[in-house]
Amino acid sequence: MRKFYAPAGLALALGVGIGIGQHVPGSLVPPAGAEAGVVRDADEQRVIQVAHDVSPAVVSVTRQGGMGSGVIIRKDGVIVTNNHVVGDASEVRVKLADGRRLVGKVLGTDPSVDVAIVKVDGSDLPVAPMADSDRLEVGQSAIAIGNPLGFERTVTRGVVSAVNRTVGDSELDGLIQTDASINPGNSGGPLIDSSGRVIGINTLVVRAQGANGLGFAVPINNARDVADQVLKNGHVTHVMLGVQVGDITPEIAQRFNLSVMRGALVAGVVEGSPADRAGLKEGDVITQVGDAQVAGSGDVRRQIRGHAAGDTVSVRVRRGNESLTLNVRLAEAPAQ
Repeated sequence: MRKFYAPAGLALALGVGIGIGQHVPGSLVPPAGAEAGVVRDADEQRVIQVAHDVSPAVVSVTRQGGMGSGVIIRKDGVIVTNNHVVGDASEVRVKLADGRRLVGKVLGTDPSVDVAIVKVDGSDLPVAPMADSDRLEVGQSAIAIGNPLGFERTVTRGVVSAVNRTVGDSELDGLIQTDASINPGNSGGPLIDSSGRVIGINTLVVRAQGANGLGFAVPINNARDVADQVLKNGHVTHVMLGVQVGDITPEIAQRFNLSVMRGALVAGVVEGSPADRAGLKEGDVITQVGDAQVAGSGDVRRQIRGHAAGDTVSVRVRRGNESLTLNVRLAEAPAQ
């Protein structure tokens, strides 16, 4: 059975969504124009309400060779979308939900998390609020809004199927998996919880012959970090630990005679890096970073990504039958 890994918005469309600000869910009210006397259960009414509240903040984003979506995160016209939506363009065309067509300037991108920040001239625009994606629960509701195949502001629903996923040879990790239908055009579109808050940015679809596609979204906390850095500094900086890490399989554990089966195996240490100066060595197994347990290589990257250059983090490693705690002072990663 052949698998196909692709951004959810190649060719026709790609979409996005995050929101900055706070949102306090109130009582549900029928959207304007709802048919009087129609009885709907609470779950159905909640989905209707979310679509009604968030759709006005979803926009279409077009560049030469592709069309997609974005979501307004500030009333003055700041929009978040995927990096692969804007590509290497410095400007894109943006269509608002009210039909206005504007020029969007690409303020900054971060390919490592597939996020881009775009700005249009505007005021008092509708925005979508953000949730805290670190608090997601598997099985909670997930609602996607985007432009699949160019059909604007299409709504699909499902659940959060899994968290902290890594897909094939994709460089993205920590992804949210969802069974909400995602197709070309949803890429970057908002994945939303039942309170109308954005929990992720739809970015990737995995397809296999004879099976339904699986959708994946970048956690909204990653997108929020990119937005904050770009709006504050005009660019995104990353910190480095200075190790190459890999996941532990039974074969690797046997080959290297490892005493643990969970953690991230250090396959290499960059000379002169923070890890090198702190004493990490090839063959170590990282089992904890700060207060967070490490089950695999993605956990190490996620924990380091949340820090700034100059921060000191404790890294617990297993070296043979010995457990060590090393304090690593992080440094800014070289520009790519």
